[in-house]
Amino acid sequence: MTSVSTVSTLELNRNESDSDSKFSGKATAILRRMLAQRNIPSFQVDHHRKKEQPDKTLQGLCITGRLKEAVGLLWRSNGLQLESDTYSMLLQECKERREYTKGKRVHAHMVVVGFAPSEYLKVKLLILYALSGDLQTGGILFRGLQSRCLISRNAMISGCVKKGLEQEGLFMYYDMRYCGLVPDQYTFSSVFRACSALASLEHGMRSHAVMVKTCLKSNVIVNGALVDMYFKCSSVSDGYKAFDQFLDRNVVTWTSLMSGYGYHGQVSEVLKCFEKMKEEGCRPNSVTFLVVLTACSHGGLVDQGREYFDSMKRDYGIEPEGQHYAAMVDILGRAGRLQEAYEFIMKSPCKKHAPVWGSLLGSCRNHGNVELLELAATRYFELDPTNGGNYVVFANGYASCGLLEAASKVRRRMENAGVEKDPGYSQIELQGQVHRFMRNDTSHRLSRKIHNKVQEMASLFMDVDYYPDDLDTN
Repeated sequence: MTSVSTVSTLELNRNESDSDSKFSGKATAILRRMLAQRNIPSFQVDHHRKKEQPDKTLQGLCITGRLKEAVGLLWRSNGLQLESDTYSMLLQECKERREYTKGKRVHAHMVVVGFAPSEYLKVKLLILYALSGDLQTGGILFRGLQSRCLISRNAMISGCVKKGLEQEGLFMYYDMRYCGLVPDQYTFSSVFRACSALASLEHGMRSHAVMVKTCLKSNVIVNGALVDMYFKCSSVSDGYKAFDQFLDRNVVTWTSLMSGYGYHGQVSEVLKCFEKMKEEGCRPNSVTFLVVLTACSHGGLVDQGREYFDSMKRDYGIEPEGQHYAAMVDILGRAGRLQEAYEFIMKSPCKKHAPVWGSLLGSCRNHGNVELLELAATRYFELDPTNGGNYVVFANGYASCGLLEAASKVRRRMENAGVEKDPGYSQIELQGQVHRFMRNDTSHRLSRKIHNKVQEMASLFMDVDYYPDDLDTN
């Protein structure tokens, strides 16, 4: 190999005609590649090259999409500090590729070599941690900023909303307003999602008013979130009014409108909007069809649902996914056609998609089919043994059929597996503040008074001598 490495390009070209006598074709190809790589050193990881400044190599690896090699080389750079631009490029690649663990390794390298990031890099790190859901580290970075700009605040608000901390996200939004910053479309997109999750109409309307006053340019994502917010806050008329004022309607806004109507069980409105959307020349996507199929399921429209399902691939070239098959199973199951639903699953390419069996499981519970209930539960738990909700559905299915001992066994199996179901809760908004209650919850500061009032009302309505006219006298 020492003699081979000394062969120059000129000698290789001169001896190419008789190379078969010296090298095999494969060896010649390897030699060509070695020589070519020696002529392009900036994109290669060569440990025999000068190691003082690996910045150009790392940037080249990022440009060519070799992020894993770049992070590996970073940790083999003998503790050298890189240029700020190199760290920035590495973090940007990690963010865009959603390689958050690699981004944290880049941050760890900064700490190990003693590199002090600029405010710009701190914001990049903050965005990366917020997107990864690590709000604790993100909060430390946020509080350490000298100037908390709009971008950093948007990152924290978005991170809180994605993490399910909508109330904290709203607090940060109002703190932003208190500091005199003008929200942008990224801010409103997160705030409207927070208000949707909290069903907080008052906060949503306030944010909408601020958006109107700032005269922001129309944005598809914000418009969709706005419509969704009004419907989730049970203000159907305001949701339609907001949609009706959009100058630019596309599949996102139309789908948000249909989803809102479906959320309130207005199946006919969903189908009307779907047809009107097509009349305006807007092409539906896979999410649109999922909304339509769900509406057909709630409306008991089996034939129409099957027609929409077939139309996906036939008319629009959209390949149905697992969610669409699960929706179709739900359509058949709600109508009591359980055997047909089971045969549909067995013929589908999504037999290993857990929600498909989950849909059949719920339908079997509703219709009391124990045989299919056990079959669906067995297949479901083979694919997803950690879903507590379906353990409860399985147990309730046995209980509804009078098999209480079998139901108890399922619950014990759930406990032994260490699976927990997320508790349900109710919430109400009063004077701009959202109050949330769970079963046997005594954490609210007025819980004693609330429980006393509920008992008083219950005894009042169960009184055999009670008449509605007594309400005025009391």
